Amino acid sequence: MLMPSRIASPMAVESIPPPNPLRENDLEVASVRMNWQLKAILPVGFVLMAGLLLFTLATISLRDPERHAVLILAGAGAVVICAVSMFVLAYLVQRPMVELQEKIAQVSNGNMDVAVSFARRNDEIGDLGRNFNHMMRQLRESRHEIERLHSTQMSRAEHLATLGELAAGLAHEIRNPLAGIAGVIEIVGRDLPSSSPACAVVKDVRQEIARINRTLTDLLETARPHPPQIRLSNLNTTVEHAVMLARQQVLSKPIKIELQKATKLPEVEHDSDQMHQVLLNLLLNAVQAMDGPGVVQVKVGCAEGCASIVVRDNGRGISAQHLSNIFRPFYTTKGNGTGLGLSLARRIVEDHHGRIDVSSQVGNGSTFTVLLPLHAVAAQTAS
Repeated sequence: MLMPSRIASPMAVESIPPPNPLRENDLEVASVRMNWQLKAILPVGFVLMAGLLLFTLATISLRDPERHAVLILAGAGAVVICAVSMFVLAYLVQRPMVELQEKIAQVSNGNMDVAVSFARRNDEIGDLGRNFNHMMRQLRESRHEIERLHSTQMSRAEHLATLGELAAGLAHEIRNPLAGIAGVIEIVGRDLPSSSPACAVVKDVRQEIARINRTLTDLLETARPHPPQIRLSNLNTTVEHAVMLARQQVLSKPIKIELQKATKLPEVEHDSDQMHQVLLNLLLNAVQAMDGPGVVQVKVGCAEGCASIVVRDNGRGISAQHLSNIFRPFYTTKGNGTGLGLSLARRIVEDHHGRIDVSSQVGNGSTFTVLLPLHAVAAQTAS
């Protein structure tokens, strides 16, 4: 069907339509635009006008009545040619474009089950229609796949949430009798003579109880996290306390922990206890990555407009296949590890609106970088 408003006045110039949100990011356009029919008919009109002018010059020798009749006939022919051209253009071009606009409007409203009917044409317009229908098929398939994956992830998340609640409840129930066992072992150890061979056994039991308690604490922190108590404080002091505690763990090992503080770093808004836990975890991991003598370097500074803490070791390093999984809960390559330390560290850093990056090379050690915004409130507003 023809569009009467467009065909009746092909020489009209259209103004810009109402603002379209799809064009907000387009480049600057002209304030007015020319009707496509006008663009298509102008060359034909110029050719016909030039032909009429030449025809008029060629009929100068004719008498006036005959000349007028010939000119009228030629003008009528020119008008008929223009009308036929407009009709053909409207039928072959305008109808598909109007249909395409309608389908795109339906897609923008969320309807993906659309297709254009002119895809059967064997020309460029048909190619456009086939490409559009193919694109819509791909979008429908992608949407179905996204919905399927979303449903799978939601089901898995509910399952993991249930397991997390169960694990947290078990951990809480285990810690109570574990504290009683630790007390009994402490009393038994005091009553034993120093020469008794059972003293070594008691010492091993204490270490195992402490390890179980740390595992249960990490599990509870992961399952029932509490928001950080962010305060403005000295980040150098927080890092120094973690380094001092880590140095106590390596007194009997040929490992040095070096600290380089940032002298001009302003106070940073953070939870000192939680960041102390993150750094201690990174330091102990660095120590465990060394089989012999080694050095762990800790550097506090600024990077990317944030406060930065870099922990670098020269240990075994992490292979590429494990590097992408080290922050997953319960993922560990150590025989006596729980796989909760790095997962908990990343969650704490993200709760501070920061991030933790890692780079590693097998045989050359690993580097962990913690970035914290200088002002957590501003970062929270921006996010």
